[in-house]
Amino acid sequence: MRPGSSGRRAAGMGAAILAAATGLAACSSPSGGSDGAGVASAGASQAAGGGTYTIWDPYPQFDDSSDWVKLLTQCGTEAGVTVKRTGYDTTDLTNKALLAAQQGNSPDVLIVDNPVVSTLAEAGVLTTTEENKLDVASIAPNLLAAGQLGGKTYGVPIGANTLALYYNKEVLKKAGVDADAVKDWASLTAALEKVKAAGKKGITFSAIGTEEGSFQFLPWFWGSGANLTKLDSPEGVSAVALWADWLKKGYAPNSVINNTQTTSWQEFATGDFAFAENGTWQLANAKKTGFDYGIIPIPAKDGGTAPAPTGGEFVSIPVQSDTARYVASQKLVSCLTSTDNSLATTTTLSYIAPAEAVQAKQVEQNAELTVWVEAVKAAKGRTSDNLGTKYPKISEPMWGAVQAALSGSTAPQEAMAAAQSTAASATQ
Repeated sequence: MRPGSSGRRAAGMGAAILAAATGLAACSSPSGGSDGAGVASAGASQAAGGGTYTIWDPYPQFDDSSDWVKLLTQCGTEAGVTVKRTGYDTTDLTNKALLAAQQGNSPDVLIVDNPVVSTLAEAGVLTTTEENKLDVASIAPNLLAAGQLGGKTYGVPIGANTLALYYNKEVLKKAGVDADAVKDWASLTAALEKVKAAGKKGITFSAIGTEEGSFQFLPWFWGSGANLTKLDSPEGVSAVALWADWLKKGYAPNSVINNTQTTSWQEFATGDFAFAENGTWQLANAKKTGFDYGIIPIPAKDGGTAPAPTGGEFVSIPVQSDTARYVASQKLVSCLTSTDNSLATTTTLSYIAPAEAVQAKQVEQNAELTVWVEAVKAAKGRTSDNLGTKYPKISEPMWGAVQAALSGSTAPQEAMAAAQSTAASATQ
């Protein structure tokens, strides 16, 4: 076991489980139900050199016949071990990982949603890439930052997704709007005004009072130049005011207050909306809408691409009492995140690769991914800027402020001032 980690892990576990329940596990990948496997199975083999190694991931939608599970099996063969894989729902996985660590039954390899990494790291659950000699030199720094805390890195990103604006070409054409001319907030708002005047609906997004709402608000918040440590800055208030103004003028429907990303997409799929803020994971659904669509980056307030939050998972190696197991675990992680396998992995998971060399291959194979590669390059992790486990304590009052402003119960300035006060008290 890592020196000094056991005491910190035991002390921090209860708080970490509570933090995990705040909804950090949003937005990163499709999920299904848990298969109910018990945490005790993680300790199936404690013998180093061969034997069975356990991998937990948040992809229960993939069964043993999938390309994903075949890759896991292949990596096990190359490492000289047998892989026992269990897929859990994202939130379920986080809680099971914390409990398993407390009981000394952690899996050998753990794949978790990137905002959860800091929670597990602070609880002493994960080893660092330095300790296990995992190579992260080729990984884009902005993606790697989501798995960093206190100057240390706790895993390797397997891929990333983020947000952009889908648009309906026919709706924009009838409104006389050129999507390529949408470069900033002013030009986007002008486009929405034209769409409404033409008898169609402007933009739909998710502003629900959960982490999904924060996830979708962050490109506008960061795109204003605001920082999460100062929610009530003039820049941050302007982002809330932008959304509130859209609702007031009828450019966005009141349903956004309760929309999840899924219900927001369903609205766009009706063909009545000009724009929808949504993610890489909707590409397959976009092809099924029956109308021509395009994709543009979310614009920053004064132009350029707004930093959108990254979704996606990190592959990490949990702390083990039998440190001899790390050798095979390192081989497994290196195999899963290698440049050779990254293209297949990210294609299977509908992600953008974390390394530029592989991103270039993705664009060669599918030019439609160009806008997503650019969006991922501009993106940032929700727990970046060394926020770590402070992020959920900021996110919750932030989404509450957005809800209050959009409902009209509180002015944007007052809503964000109250949110800042709550966040500051919670993160002291």
